[in-house]
Amino acid sequence: MRRVRGKGATPELLVRKYLSAKGFRYSLHDKDLPGTPDIILEKYKTLIFIHNCFLHGHKDCEYSRIPDTKTEWWKKKIGKTKEIDKENKFILEQIGWKVITIWECQLMPEKKDKTLYDLIVEIKKNTA
Repeated sequence: MRRVRGKGATPELLVRKYLSAKGFRYSLHDKDLPGTPDIILEKYKTLIFIHNCFLHGHKDCEYSRIPDTKTEWWKKKIGKTKEIDKENKFILEQIGWKVITIWECQLMPEKKDKTLYDLIVEIKKNTA
């Protein structure tokens, strides 16, 4: 757990670099917003969370398998994280934000291009 970086992890940097290359302006990690979103696109009223599949309990993902040791502890911890994520998303949507979640597995080399393309399409939906 000590080695897990909350900010500036490789998946987050990948998305940030892509958005910059496409001309998007964004800010990072606004602590005043529930859940401290990774990327804030103020112009599009859109927030992007980039979740680690294991720590946020990505359903049916090969990277979210519960370890064989301390199984109950991990189930409880991941379950709590999922609850918090759900609450934060609800609050953010209630105050007018569009919330996009990108899972770490979606940024693996074989899926990355489609995920990033779909992200741009999703962001631009708000301005149509």
